[in-house]
Amino acid sequence: MKILMLTWEYPPRVVGGIARVVYDLSHRLIKDGHEVTVITYRDGEVPYFEDDKGVKVYRVDNYMIQPNNFIDWILQLNFNMVEKASQIILEQGKFDVIHAHDWLVANAAKTLKNSYDIPIVATIHATEAGRNGGIREAQQKYINDTEWMLTYESNEVIVNSNYMKNEIQRLFGLPFEKINVVPNGVNLNKFSGMDRDYTFRRRYAMDNEKIILFMGRLVYEKGIQNLIAAMPKVLSAYHDAKLVIAGKGGMLDELRSQADYLGIANKVYFAGYMNGKDVERMYKAADISVFPSLYEPFGIVALEGMLAERPIVVSDAGGLGEIVEHRVTGMKSYCGNPNSIADCILELLFNPELCANIVKKAKVKVKENYNWQKIAQDTHFIYQKAICEKMAERQKRQLEQERARAEKKANSQEKEITNILPFKKRQIFA
Repeated sequence: MKILMLTWEYPPRVVGGIARVVYDLSHRLIKDGHEVTVITYRDGEVPYFEDDKGVKVYRVDNYMIQPNNFIDWILQLNFNMVEKASQIILEQGKFDVIHAHDWLVANAAKTLKNSYDIPIVATIHATEAGRNGGIREAQQKYINDTEWMLTYESNEVIVNSNYMKNEIQRLFGLPFEKINVVPNGVNLNKFSGMDRDYTFRRRYAMDNEKIILFMGRLVYEKGIQNLIAAMPKVLSAYHDAKLVIAGKGGMLDELRSQADYLGIANKVYFAGYMNGKDVERMYKAADISVFPSLYEPFGIVALEGMLAERPIVVSDAGGLGEIVEHRVTGMKSYCGNPNSIADCILELLFNPELCANIVKKAKVKVKENYNWQKIAQDTHFIYQKAICEKMAERQKRQLEQERARAEKKANSQEKEITNILPFKKRQIFA
């Protein structure tokens, strides 16, 4: 099967979780014998074309002219994606399916679908309404409407949790059977052969300190402000603890001020953005990983924390609540509740036996349910459904066209007969 992936981020460009999903899914589909082409944004000095272990990656620039705003920037990117996809189709033939990742590529996907009669499968990784707790501004409404358009134009829609399935159905009124739940996955070999690097760990904490790790973007919906608010209670009961925050985002200065105000600045370390092997070293260096999101469609970071063989604490928001079973594969705190977060962390700090049991069961669950082989197979099945639906649409169109031609022909013949009859009557009476 020839598959076209449209995404605005692909490694080395990583903005959120989409890049990792597209990368891992594409490479698994290649192993399963499919042809995968990715069209994405060219950020920095990376090549315009790259054969990434079998995945054909085409990167496009944005226009040289400066856009007025982010929406215009996205539209310009979509125009260039359509141009590049059209060139590829002319040279290499049509794709069997287009896989569009989020609203950022919606216009390109819709244009290619209608121009080349190719079915769309869309993955909605998150919604604008969910990220912002509703729609209030003009730009939010535009993005929300574009998300609706993408789901409407798609033959099949993929979401990564049952929580997201309910949200998409509620927001956009999609038929339930059109929405397919396929979880995100994680590379099961991510931490193979890796032990704790104590030299690396000592950059962030002393050997006697337990590292409580947050890994992610520093934005409101990730709930990091609630984790910082939980630290005074944690430290009052367990002094040898240290919060390490790995990530970047618009709330950095606000979070620093919060730690200063609470008098725990010496126990909160802002490590900045990490990538590559440093991410894996950090997970291994941690004693507990905490992901207190207020809105989380899925939560790949939770899978990474589980696979790193460290106990995790998550909020019961969104997909995180589906991944973790409380006190079995992790700890679940009440969403937005610093007191609940602190209680979960302290229970793990004071109960090594519980930690050991959680780590063991969590790793088994990740391997069984969140491996890319299973996810790619489920995704391929959805591609097949979309292709069959498109074929049915074509046959229906063809039948309607044939019926219309037959009716036109019948009407034409009836008109000829009607025109001939008066002439025959005149002959009879003559």
